[in-house]
Amino acid sequence: MTFMHEQVSSSTSPAGPKAKKPLDTVVKLALTVFVGSFALIWGGMYLSRPDRSIPPYSVGSQNGQLVATHVPPGTTDHQIETLLNRFRKVGHQTHDFGPMKIRPTTPDDAGSRYRRMLIYVFDDDGWTDPEMLAKYVAKDATVANEFDKSVRGYYLLQDQEEEGGIGPLPKTGELSAATRVLFKGRVTDPLPVEAESPEKDNSISPL
Repeated sequence: MTFMHEQVSSSTSPAGPKAKKPLDTVVKLALTVFVGSFALIWGGMYLSRPDRSIPPYSVGSQNGQLVATHVPPGTTDHQIETLLNRFRKVGHQTHDFGPMKIRPTTPDDAGSRYRRMLIYVFDDDGWTDPEMLAKYVAKDATVANEFDKSVRGYYLLQDQEEEGGIGPLPKTGELSAATRVLFKGRVTDPLPVEAESPEKDNSISPL
């Protein structure tokens, strides 16, 4: 009986813990692809996140050395000033306005593809239409006056000389109450501290 009891006990005793089955290779591959794809998407969004130290803007049209840019309605003069200071910083440091969405204005110049340019800033995208800009360049009298009045800011680059201001570009030898000149000098001059240091963007979101 003792032998029978031991035999029954041994046959009914619980089995030991089973070894965990390793993840299937296909599952591992799928997880790797999923994690890698998420990392790439997030990294791309982070690198392409908007620059919040300047107002959002777009280049509506470009006619030779004249560039018409557009900022949202309601953009303040101070925000436009930060954008003009960014153009100024590029003029001083790299002289390459390609990353600023501007095509070369002097493409045949061996010294610089952006030797001369005039950037206008509008908050009404109607004035940045290519046809409207072409009429302005052609000195269409019905367009020119209102075009100038609608300019919110400008950046002028002539070889080593630059100028930027709020309002329309003053005509040669004239002072305009509608214009506030922010800076005027040479791109070889040292940048002031406020132009060197953009406003802080404390956002950690890539959007």
